[in-house]
Amino acid sequence: MVQFFSDVLIRTVDLALIAVGLSCVYSLIRFPNIALVQYAVAGSFLALLLQGTGLPLPVAGLLACLLVGGLAVLLNVTVFERLLASGSAIAMVGSLAVTMILSAVFLVVFGPDSRRFDLNSHPVIRVLDARLTVHQLTAVGLTAGAVIVLALLLFRTTLGRSMRATATNRVLAAATGIDARLITNTVVFLSGVLAALGGIGLALKGEMNIQLGMDVLLPVFAAAILGGLGNTLGAVAGAVIIATAETLVTNVNLGPLVGEPLLFLPASYATAMSFLILVAALLVRPHGLFVSEVKRV
Repeated sequence: MVQFFSDVLIRTVDLALIAVGLSCVYSLIRFPNIALVQYAVAGSFLALLLQGTGLPLPVAGLLACLLVGGLAVLLNVTVFERLLASGSAIAMVGSLAVTMILSAVFLVVFGPDSRRFDLNSHPVIRVLDARLTVHQLTAVGLTAGAVIVLALLLFRTTLGRSMRATATNRVLAAATGIDARLITNTVVFLSGVLAALGGIGLALKGEMNIQLGMDVLLPVFAAAILGGLGNTLGAVAGAVIIATAETLVTNVNLGPLVGEPLLFLPASYATAMSFLILVAALLVRPHGLFVSEVKRV
């Protein structure tokens, strides 16, 4: 049972930061930016390249996150703002096109092979009955720290109050003297940083390749929608629900149902579970589970 909860925690970490970044930016510019998943890929590969220059991984990761944040702002100003003038649906399709373009760029620059950070090996740590690696615990710490810092920024700073005011009523916020465009680009920058950090966390626990972003696309969207698209902290709860469902579907013994001693579904069925939850959420609560319970940002 402890191992099950630890598996849920690790899978939640895989999804949470990218889903938070997606919800964060949706709360202000009202379109789901699919390219967020490629920002995660960019973050992991940039961190790898910078580590290759001799920088320690923490420094390389920090610089990679800042660079991806800058890339997110650049794409928002040059591409998405113009597409949004034609509507959110056009902007979403445009973000899908940007996703494909970035994927092609990654293929040309980095190739199709999987890569790993240069990390020291450590023995597996036993926490009660669960087996965890140092790198998994590091990813958990990074995600928890980022979510706490973001929550403090949103609810304990003037910038956070401006962000929430702009998300709630952009026109009224502008009338009170808030620079809505500056706030929007600040949130876009933060979403890029969060996605890049999420990608680095994913790569810490395994390998990175150009498919990393597409592999998490559906679970990330399911988590963000389930949490109430635009609800930043709700996205974390959505990630927990998706991670629990995916872990359950691959760990429950279905053998007794068909007269076999053991029958476990392959890991590829976890994606199907994300599809199922996403469809159910859209049918029952199309605006997510936590829209009224958690204040939007």
